[in-house]
Amino acid sequence: MTLQAARARPAPRVAALLGPAIVAGVAYLDPGNVASNMTAGALFGYLLVWVVLAGNATAWLIQYLSAKLGIATGASLPELLGRRIGRRGARIAFWLQAEVVAMATDIAEVIGGAIALNLLFGVPLLVGGMVTGVISLALLLLQTRGRAQSFERVVTGMVIVIAVGFCAGLVVAGPDWGQAAGGLVPRFEGSRSLLLAVSILGATIMPHAIYAHSALARDRFDGSPAPKRLLLRATRIDVTVALAVAGTVNVAILLVAAGTLRGVAGTGTLEGAYAALLSHLGIVVATLFAVGLLASGLASTSVGAYAGSEIMHGLLHVRVPILYRRLVTLVPALVLLGVGVDPTAALVISQVVLSFGIPFALVPLVLFTASRRVMGELRNRWWTSVVAGVAAAALIALNVILLVLVA
Repeated sequence: MTLQAARARPAPRVAALLGPAIVAGVAYLDPGNVASNMTAGALFGYLLVWVVLAGNATAWLIQYLSAKLGIATGASLPELLGRRIGRRGARIAFWLQAEVVAMATDIAEVIGGAIALNLLFGVPLLVGGMVTGVISLALLLLQTRGRAQSFERVVTGMVIVIAVGFCAGLVVAGPDWGQAAGGLVPRFEGSRSLLLAVSILGATIMPHAIYAHSALARDRFDGSPAPKRLLLRATRIDVTVALAVAGTVNVAILLVAAGTLRGVAGTGTLEGAYAALLSHLGIVVATLFAVGLLASGLASTSVGAYAGSEIMHGLLHVRVPILYRRLVTLVPALVLLGVGVDPTAALVISQVVLSFGIPFALVPLVLFTASRRVMGELRNRWWTSVVAGVAAAALIALNVILLVLVA
């Protein structure tokens, strides 16, 4: 297309620019979130409601900055890191930690899909993990073959299924709203609650979502005739919608667990939570929960694999066919399923691993978006950088405290 033709095209409406945040935001609705929030509610009631809300508010700013970076620079966060980290050894080291985070993400998502297939159809966990991987590959082919908007529509449909599946229990059996309000007061009850808080944050503020959103925005808006200011305005709306949905669903999961599952034997696992929902709220709510879990695993593992591919390309300048990459990243999850590791425990621990990858994605994001050299006139306002810096420091401090407690 010529420059004159591009200028002649009218700028699209804001509604036509929405979508990337919904895709990135599905990472906040993955099985790891379900396991962490369900376990927190079942063990500690409404205690950690404030953690879910604080994590979601922080995630809004982080995801907006990630998309803003992709729009302003036309590059993803991994690409910019790959350009700035000069020494190959340092780039490989950075890639390795990011790859571990991506694999931890895949473990949570594939295991979640496998559990859902087992609950719905009695499929063995190992076979369910393989099926989840195959279906996620089919979804990825939409993205990699230039059908980004079709991929966005499919993921958006899955988000609707996830929301209905996980919020149904809240409609049937509402929580004690007075006690739920008490959960807005920041506090912990011992090291186990702190471990779960970090797990919730790892599931809410996910490094691979930060990497992915910058790439999704780059791919979606490359060559767009819309002014960048309009793209940023649309992105703020996009992120607000995505995180409002994710936050509502995550709080709903915790409230259902706190109101219905607390003190019920076996609810520390997703299978036990399903059984408790079946017993207390009926077959419809339990089935919707399992369907939501399946949609969660399928959608989020597709986004996770996309992020992993972008991380490798940006940092190592290597493109691996998505089929090969999908097969390799499936291996850890399938091994865990094959040797009989408790699936829900693996989910929760995977979210803690994710939380330790947050600084490596978040600190460069804040520095890049605050830089006039990188962002030009779209760099952050000073107060945006301060708020993002404080959030990064708080998350890093929480991880250090966790290390001290666990050591």
